[in-house]
Amino acid sequence: MDDAARTTHESRGARPPGRGPLRARSRAVWSVVAVGGLTLATASPTWVSTTVSTALEPTVDVAVTGTTAAPAVGAAALVVVAGGVALAIAGRVARWVALVVVALAGALAPASAEAVLLDPLPAATSGASATAGVTDLTSPVAVAVWPWLTAVLGVAAVLVAALAAAGAPAWGAASGRHERADAEPGADGTDPRTGPAPSGDDPDGPGQHDPHDAWDALSRGTDPSADR
Repeated sequence: MDDAARTTHESRGARPPGRGPLRARSRAVWSVVAVGGLTLATASPTWVSTTVSTALEPTVDVAVTGTTAAPAVGAAALVVVAGGVALAIAGRVARWVALVVVALAGALAPASAEAVLLDPLPAATSGASATAGVTDLTSPVAVAVWPWLTAVLGVAAVLVAALAAAGAPAWGAASGRHERADAEPGADGTDPRTGPAPSGDDPDGPGQHDPHDAWDALSRGTDPSADR
């Protein structure tokens, strides 16, 4: 193939160049889903713990999970996972919408975790009320490491969305194969999937004969394949 033909071939089938480590759609999908799943996992353990005293028990342990202390974290993580799944089938426009949603949800997770880290008392008081029916804490509020991990993973989700956006131009169109299969007939009435339609004079196609005609020809003593 000479240089001119090679250039023409490449210009017809080449995709816009992507950048970064997520130039493959599958890698971007799994990265987004993994970050969202890990973020959701960090919201399940206990974030805040303390103790209260009641009339029946002098010490009651209070443990508040991340989904209770910061409900927005669980919702944001689920949105990130859903956005990653959507990337697997998204078209050229929908992929950008999905990436924007992933980035926004990723930013929401560390913001919610930071609110608990800066002031864990409201979450502890709410947890004490739900656990023992009292709000007077009898020990300092302890904050676990999980909110910090949530914040890190939220930032990672934003970074992954940015890297996926840089590599997205190299992704192929997920629905292009189906669009070609469903192409409309051409201007000359031909179907691009099956080729030109048989002529009206020979509805069964060239070289095809009606079995009834062949039987009648044999009955007359003639060879039905003589005119093929």
